[in-house]
Amino acid sequence: MEEDIFTPRNVDYNDDSIVHLEDMEHIRLRPGMYIGKLGDGSSHDDGIYVLIKEVIDNAIDEYTSGFGKKIEVKVDFAERRVSIRDYGRGIPLGKLVEAVSKLNTGAKYDSKVFQKSVGLNGVGTKAVNALSSFFQVQSFRDGKTRRVQFSDGKLVDDSGVAAYSGEDSGTLVEFIPDGKLFGNYHFIGEYVERRIWNYCYLNRGLTIYYNDKRYYSKNGLLDLLENNLQADPLYPIIHIKDGDFEAAFTHVPGQNNDYYYSFVNGQHTTEGGTHQSAFREGYARVVKDFIKKDYTPEVIRGGLVCALCVRIQEPVFEAQTKTKLGSTHLEPNKVDGSNDSPLLKTYILDILRNHLDNYLHIHPDTADALLAKINANEKERKEIAGIKKVAREASKKASLNNRKLRDCHVHYNTNHARRLESTIFITEGDSASGSITKSRDVDTQAVFSLRGKPKNTYSISKVDVYKNEELNLLHNALDIDDGIENLRYNNVVIATDADVDGMHIRLLLLTFFLRFYPELIQTGHVYILQTPLFRVRNKQKTTYCYTDEERVAAIQNTPHAEITRFKGLGEISPDEFKAFINSDMRLDPVLLHKDFDTQGTLSFYMGENSLERREFIMQNLRIEDDESIVVA
Repeated sequence: MEEDIFTPRNVDYNDDSIVHLEDMEHIRLRPGMYIGKLGDGSSHDDGIYVLIKEVIDNAIDEYTSGFGKKIEVKVDFAERRVSIRDYGRGIPLGKLVEAVSKLNTGAKYDSKVFQKSVGLNGVGTKAVNALSSFFQVQSFRDGKTRRVQFSDGKLVDDSGVAAYSGEDSGTLVEFIPDGKLFGNYHFIGEYVERRIWNYCYLNRGLTIYYNDKRYYSKNGLLDLLENNLQADPLYPIIHIKDGDFEAAFTHVPGQNNDYYYSFVNGQHTTEGGTHQSAFREGYARVVKDFIKKDYTPEVIRGGLVCALCVRIQEPVFEAQTKTKLGSTHLEPNKVDGSNDSPLLKTYILDILRNHLDNYLHIHPDTADALLAKINANEKERKEIAGIKKVAREASKKASLNNRKLRDCHVHYNTNHARRLESTIFITEGDSASGSITKSRDVDTQAVFSLRGKPKNTYSISKVDVYKNEELNLLHNALDIDDGIENLRYNNVVIATDADVDGMHIRLLLLTFFLRFYPELIQTGHVYILQTPLFRVRNKQKTTYCYTDEERVAAIQNTPHAEITRFKGLGEISPDEFKAFINSDMRLDPVLLHKDFDTQGTLSFYMGENSLERREFIMQNLRIEDDESIVVA
């Protein structure tokens, strides 16, 4: 008989059960409370990047307080060592150890010392210290210096206060994330560079040297938008700066939803929050009043791309990772709970009414282009309305008996503690999905099985997407039809065979996302699953190899080896597959580089220029030694 979960266990609960953990011990035991998920560096929100962010945030707070105009960041990818040097005031030497090792200790509680800073809770640098196998901080201040070194959060060396002959004050922090916690992690340069750029966009006048390359922004959020648009704007970017508010925005063609790069005090609020909601509502209201047509906010904002930043006193975030703002006022509540500070919603609306309305009256060409886009959105909404209702009803009906989606219990659009782990694997056919389904974590991993090659969506309309049952089921499973605010899975993983057909399916899925849901890729949610090509084993050990180089090395280290070539995911048994989709699975993130030509790339590879593509393929073929043909 199965044991009831409420059956009393024969376990003592006494005084010895009550355990006190020191600050560093608690962080190491419960790192998710401080940096979100750990990860291995494949995802932009993995813990190793949060560690870098926490240290740079302190340097930025020095800059915004008026001290130090440059920051130096170095990442040694081979040694996995990070070095960050600011030229601010330097941590007070007498409190250097406490400042980096005692929770709830720091100067950020004094709003007179740090105005509108990101770090508020006295946690950031302590978390970096606790989660690093090597952590060293050196402060330079008033002609003196002090260096302290830690390992796993424990102090191992203190140089004491000594004379310093240099003129530059500031703080140098160096650390190596602990492999015992993060596993076989790696840094992806593009993720680090993206963060560096964001710091520059949000802090005009600041210079950051990242691995000796200079990063600097003259025009703030205007530069951010110009450098990240994936299509030509329909009208010149509108740039508004007023007090503690800044926004740059425009509409782009072929996009149905609005998309935001949103920030608070320099913190990238990837999940938005009250400031983003206030802008969305205020923008739709001002434009609606200007065009004098009763269009819905969704129609007015369809295709809008916006970079947005507000700076407020003591912001309240929904978690330590600070990805969503919860503050409703520009300044915090008083001790008695009252607040006479302006509502964030009213503050942003008043700025938009003043600046945006004036801008549209002064620039009639922009107003005409904006109205044309809105009218096109309304026309498409009407075309879709009928088919959308039918498609949604069909999708709901199919979902009840749809074996194409094996869902999980934890979803990204909830407050569950494991929400960041929520993953959906998109596979080709039932054979491939079978092994994943049997070996997955049913709490956090879902599987969506394609029936083969999905439709090429490069030349079709959104109406055609709703008419296509498989694509309709897919975007309903993700719940991204009205934007990615309700995205159900943090990780959307394309899991296809490493052959020609598998590669083709990857391209078809990426085309679908880039055409209709580009924000899914822009926000770093899409990955390609790496699975082993070979298994090399003897009676003593088994090695799974992902490349020919790994295969050759494994054969050399495995006497009397038996070698198996996996031709598809369906050939890998569930017991084996479990090792490839656990916390150590290899994921290749799908990244859109700053200069990537989305429209041109899709047109060439997925358009109707078959002869041109054939010529390209023939010119780039190469013959391997085993006489198999691959693309160079």
